[in-house]
Amino acid sequence: ITAALSGGRAGSLLDAVDRTATAGGARLLERRLASPSRDLGQIRARLGSVEILLDQTRLREDLREALRRVPDMDRALSRLALDRGGPRDLAAIRNGLSQAALIADLVAGVEPGLLAEAARGLVGNEDLISLLDQSLVDEPPLLLRDGGFIAGGFDDELDETRRLRDEGRGVIAGMQADFIAQTGIQSLKIKHNNVLGYFIETTSTHAERMLAPPLNEQFIHRQTTANQVRFTTVDLSALETRILNAGNHALELEKRHFATLRSAVLAAAGPIGVAAAGLAELDVAAGFADLATAEDWVQPRVDASHAFAVEGGRHPVVERALRRQGGAPFVANDCALTEESTPAIWLLTAPNMAGKSTFL
Repeated sequence: ITAALSGGRAGSLLDAVDRTATAGGARLLERRLASPSRDLGQIRARLGSVEILLDQTRLREDLREALRRVPDMDRALSRLALDRGGPRDLAAIRNGLSQAALIADLVAGVEPGLLAEAARGLVGNEDLISLLDQSLVDEPPLLLRDGGFIAGGFDDELDETRRLRDEGRGVIAGMQADFIAQTGIQSLKIKHNNVLGYFIETTSTHAERMLAPPLNEQFIHRQTTANQVRFTTVDLSALETRILNAGNHALELEKRHFATLRSAVLAAAGPIGVAAAGLAELDVAAGFADLATAEDWVQPRVDASHAFAVEGGRHPVVERALRRQGGAPFVANDCALTEESTPAIWLLTAPNMAGKSTFL
């Protein structure tokens, strides 16, 4: 049913009928084939959802197109819960919930049933979507240690730290211009070496002015050479420390934000799970409707009796294998099993007998 004799999926019933567009929908389909429902009401409800999407071609096509853009929220949520997730898992939750809200609008107005019930679970996560949308970049890196996943404008301290990390020379140049304006010494420079770090340097001709009040209250003498005098200030020393530590500090700030966002996602694990389940339900129904249309399959009549009757039945796996090999087409067969017959399990499909196709 879910695997061929060779052990792979190719050649199995699952492979023959899977038209799902999402990872969650594929898993749900596999679970249902491996463990089908015996609840008559549930079976009829599933058939009804397929029939709706079969009749509404435009809705089915728009829904399948929208589902193709849904990431695997279940897996992302699992990784985050196990503390093995990264920035892309947060983005998957954001993108999945955002797409779920759009899909809810698509299926709004469908008649009551499984589709409407699934659609109700796709909304209600606006606050979390807004938080993730404001805090994350569009395409975050895979690993947390890579950094760069928190969007600019979300945290002023992080923005300033990144500016120091990425534009340290520009920040130093700005401070140098401020010092020139304060002292009136056009030759004043801010330089750097491995011994002193960042320092302010003037020629010895300006030493007297720099060492006298009021400039000596701000500019702290550090070194005198044959032709230059070197100073520092409290602000320059602080800036030097921030520049040197900016890379590590920026990453630490991002890690803190990641922990906060992860906690927010895990706090909403229930609603996220409901949304993921709703998307999977819609995907399976839309996939079966697409399959019924393409293969001209008809909806079975299901009741509580043990009778099983098929007219013009086609085996989906065998028919697909014959088509792939380019040989003779599958010859449809009738089948009738009653309570007196030997118990058996058959999986057959019937051709369109009334101008309308659906699938169980």
